[in-house]
Amino acid sequence: MAQVVTNAGRSIITNRIRGLGTEPLYVAWGTGAGTAAVTDTTLFTESAEARTAGTSSQQTTSVTNDTYQVVGTVTATAVRAITNAGLFDASTAGNLFVKSDFSTVNLALNDAITFTFKVQFS
Repeated sequence: MAQVVTNAGRSIITNRIRGLGTEPLYVAWGTGAGTAAVTDTTLFTESAEARTAGTSSQQTTSVTNDTYQVVGTVTATAVRAITNAGLFDASTAGNLFVKSDFSTVNLALNDAITFTFKVQFS
């Protein structure tokens, strides 16, 4: 399993520090195979479900407020085999901030996954 902050994600971070850009809150999942890489700009075969707006917060991992966290739930509109997920700065198109790949999670219609994305600054 890999989780990476993409190159576009780094741009989002520097924009946000400057008070620009849009917060990456939108959770999506995909069904394709692969290993997440910093150069990725999309998910592996993003699924048809609409991206879900997550809830962001600051968390403490090592020192106070060193971790950006977004929690969001996506619900299957059909049978799915989910293999990756990501966080975007828009509900459609937009920039991929963080991407994770994982072992296949098989879902039936109306099954859901709640994703928790954590990016620690250390």
